[in-house]
Amino acid sequence: MTVQDPSDMAPGSPSPAGDPQQQQRHMFVYRGWRFAYSAPRMRTGVYRPVVVCLGQGTDDQETMLPDDTDEIAYATEAEALRHAQQQAMRWVHDRTGDGQGQF
Repeated sequence: MTVQDPSDMAPGSPSPAGDPQQQQRHMFVYRGWRFAYSAPRMRTGVYRPVVVCLGQGTDDQETMLPDDTDEIAYATEAEALRHAQQQAMRWVHDRTGDGQGQF
């Protein structure tokens, strides 16, 4: 499984690739959709949620989810990871017509 390195994307780039925070990925399955998510620590000391959709079922198409809010900096890794999970669930709801009422 290849997951895009978040340092290739936004300004305020995350810590260098050798940083253990950068390498730690979590897996999450929601309504049959598979996600990899992380919260790399930025050079400014805050954490940024990063979510990659790995596909549904046996479909292995990877899609980097775009930032879903202007505020993408969190004080703790736990906050950023929780936001990443919620972002993945909202993404599924947006594509299945379920709305957010099922959180």
